Amino acid sequence: MSKISLAHGSGGVETQRLLERLVINRLPAWMKKVENGLGLDFPDDAAAIPVKNGYLVSTIDAYTVSPIFFPGGDLGKLAAAGTINDLLMLGARPLAVLDAIIVEEGTAMDDLARLVDSMIAVLRGEGVCLIGGDIKVMPKGQLDGVLITTAGLGFASKLIVDNNIKPGDKIIATGPLGVHGAAIFAAQQRIFSHEFRSDVKPLTKILLPLIERYIEGIHAARDPTRGGAAMVLNDWARGSDVMLVVYESELPLPEPVVNLCEMLGVDPMTLASEGAALLAVSPEIVNDVLNTLYENGCGEARVIGEAREKASSIGVVVLKTLVGGARILEPPSGEIVPRIC
Repeated sequence: MSKISLAHGSGGVETQRLLERLVINRLPAWMKKVENGLGLDFPDDAAAIPVKNGYLVSTIDAYTVSPIFFPGGDLGKLAAAGTINDLLMLGARPLAVLDAIIVEEGTAMDDLARLVDSMIAVLRGEGVCLIGGDIKVMPKGQLDGVLITTAGLGFASKLIVDNNIKPGDKIIATGPLGVHGAAIFAAQQRIFSHEFRSDVKPLTKILLPLIERYIEGIHAARDPTRGGAAMVLNDWARGSDVMLVVYESELPLPEPVVNLCEMLGVDPMTLASEGAALLAVSPEIVNDVLNTLYENGCGEARVIGEAREKASSIGVVVLKTLVGGARILEPPSGEIVPRIC
């Protein structure tokens, strides 16, 4: 780790180690969260500060996708949807967003306006306010295009914290996995096909009904962005100290995504999704959760696995293969697909 590599931004093992080295391990316990809140004591998609009758939930993310316009979306739509989704994953209703845009000198004004219009359209459609921001311009050649950083604010009466998974819980995928990563990967490799189109979208209409009805039984929620489903599942297994068993036959991996990954040597379980979520729910409510997802347009939602008592000293993820075998599903490492979100 003497120098930063692209792997450090992939969302996998190297990213985790970098954050621990640079930030988490340098902070005393009292600096990692506000009292009775949630912060770097348990890193998640967002953080929470106790307020009257609940929590103020906040999130921040930098978006540097390449290309900035891709099949199914663009950098502006990605920034708005990603911020909204990160708030939802902690159980919050999204309320407001702030943005900071850094743009390279010489960028076409029409392109920048198109990105901003796209971001505003998503926020307007979800009833989320844009309450502030900033813009900076870098000299030509000192930035590759446009970078958007967004901060989001929301309110939660109760939090979904991803270290509460219990043996017997069921793992649900709300939709196809790896779709966004495959679309960006294909675009970067100049593979142009209607089969590769990002799934980027806000998940408000899908998750808010679940939060309102079943939050007591939702023990974890995450959108599998950088690092994909493989990273989320490994985070969950370690955080909750359980073994997660995932069934390959039940994974909603579209055939074009699998074929592309086989051709280019990438595990589809490490590719990002921007329009799907993984949920860990108690077995008592799993059918109700699935029915609610179906009612709200998630026709491909399904149970992909379950939590069990760990069989070793640490939590692991076991993938039951199509041929009847089993293997450890490792967290992703190395350069997966750079600049996907």
